[in-house]
Amino acid sequence: MATNKHVIATDQAPKAIGPYTQAVVYNGLVYLSGQIPLDPATMQVVEGGIAEQTVRVLENLKAVLEAAGSSLGQVLKTTVFLKDMGEFTLMNEVYAKYFNDTPPARATVEVARLPRDVKVEIECIAVVG
Repeated sequence: MATNKHVIATDQAPKAIGPYTQAVVYNGLVYLSGQIPLDPATMQVVEGGIAEQTVRVLENLKAVLEAAGSSLGQVLKTTVFLKDMGEFTLMNEVYAKYFNDTPPARATVEVARLPRDVKVEIECIAVVG
């Protein structure tokens, strides 16, 4: 049986650090794994607070989307995982700059812990093309 499932990998975003891929394209949609604020060049967590970490996460998502033939403007849904919901407003201010015209659907949840003890992780689903 033929499949149109394609794995996406780019060195413009952090390499997968486990048994997963940066993204998978299937039937005209791209499903992105959650990105944390790792600098793709060093694979280290960026310095700073929630605002700096949110910028890095969104830049990582943008790079993976572009590698898949998509863009932030084609994002349908995001899920934001926050270590502290008290930092929602600061995260949201950065997020709004990346999704200003037609923001996607979104869920935001507070979690007990994230990989490498970061403050934020975001995943998304987008249209390709």
